Amino acid sequence: MAKVKTAYFCQVCGYESAKWTGKCPSCGQWNTMVEELIQKDNKKAANDWEDYRENGSTKKTRHLNEVEMRDHSRLLTVDAELNRVLGGGIVPGSIVLVAGEPGIGKSTLFLQMGLQLKDAVVLYISGEESDEQIKMRADRLGIQSENFYLLTETSTNVIFQEIKKLKPQVIIVDSIQTLESSFIESSPGSVSQIRECAAEFQQFAKETSTPVFLIGHITKEGSIAGPKLLEHMVDTVLQFEGDRHYAYRILRTLKNRFGSTAELGIYQMNDNGMNPVVNPSEILITQKEEDLGGIAIAATIEGQRPLLIEVQALVTQSVYGTPQRTVSGFDTRRLQLLLAVLEKRGGFHFGVKDVFLNIAGGLKVEDPSIDLAVLAALLSSYEDTTIPHDVCFAGEVGLSGEIRAVNRIEQRIAEAEKLGFSKIIVSKYNQKGLSKKKFDIEIITMGRVDEMYRYLF
Repeated sequence: MAKVKTAYFCQVCGYESAKWTGKCPSCGQWNTMVEELIQKDNKKAANDWEDYRENGSTKKTRHLNEVEMRDHSRLLTVDAELNRVLGGGIVPGSIVLVAGEPGIGKSTLFLQMGLQLKDAVVLYISGEESDEQIKMRADRLGIQSENFYLLTETSTNVIFQEIKKLKPQVIIVDSIQTLESSFIESSPGSVSQIRECAAEFQQFAKETSTPVFLIGHITKEGSIAGPKLLEHMVDTVLQFEGDRHYAYRILRTLKNRFGSTAELGIYQMNDNGMNPVVNPSEILITQKEEDLGGIAIAATIEGQRPLLIEVQALVTQSVYGTPQRTVSGFDTRRLQLLLAVLEKRGGFHFGVKDVFLNIAGGLKVEDPSIDLAVLAALLSSYEDTTIPHDVCFAGEVGLSGEIRAVNRIEQRIAEAEKLGFSKIIVSKYNQKGLSKKKFDIEIITMGRVDEMYRYLF
């Protein structure tokens, strides 16, 4: 009998070792090495895609100048949000990893996408659900398609045999953790199985110019299960975020070889599936009739899209010895920096106050242009005075208390004007190249934080 070969894999980074170690030499994590079977079948035959390949391409060494560029037009979906996040549509031959928490709506979104692709043959491979369960969900979505096919199978050998028969133009795999290859003897979901199955789909996608979507799971720590090696093998990584108790979902790009990694797609989940939100600024701002203290509106940019978001702050007297700093959707260290600027440059005693900060709508914002709105919300709550509801802010704050210029200021101003704001406060250093005559909104320019304080309060 052939000797069974095993190896130890780190469940965090995928590092492979011949023997067990308490600490992973690659990522430094403790007690993450797990033994897995890696006995491969020596008779493994290469997948033959000759009848599937475009122009019968073969693998051989070629000079760079000999490579002919073919026009690979992107496949556009009905979903404008997904097109934006992918960088302008589905690239032929790309392999896309989609990750998110259980129940967030990954399967619903891509079942809906597959049903809406009327002009392409779509194969939906499920290792988690039966045909009847997928049919029930499709009936609930209410979308009919003549070119949509199902395959409930976990063995990659059977899957590729069916692919050769059907020759689909788009493949959706739900999920990569349930698949198993006969060439690896470990159980489905293990590091070696995930790596082997993803490698087989990667080879298929590149050789046949067929786009493949791999739906993946999330670990308890919030990272993509199976672990970082899966992210390195694919072209694009999409993260589906949101709270299951709220209707809104955010599709974020973490890696994209064919477009920007700063794009964002927003969806609203209802009985008919995932509906793209065309104007997210309207849902991210609370519709209120009276002015409320501690609230300021910031004009930010996510990817190519301008957004207006609501910044909420609450400043209270500290009861305990050490004041609390509780933040949701914003960097805690950035908040501490802004509080230090107010202490040093403005003389406000936040050292004896509890500070709570929230970005409404569940967004996580890294754009420094919301600094000015954060300061305005903090001062509004500190003084217990409201900021007029028709004023918004766009500016970065430096350590000297100066208001710094931000990029793409005209897009921010245009978005504020579109939503009915009458004033926007920006840095005076943004005046270069800015034409105020183009806008009906009043543009107020300031250079320092104390100027803003005197103007508002």
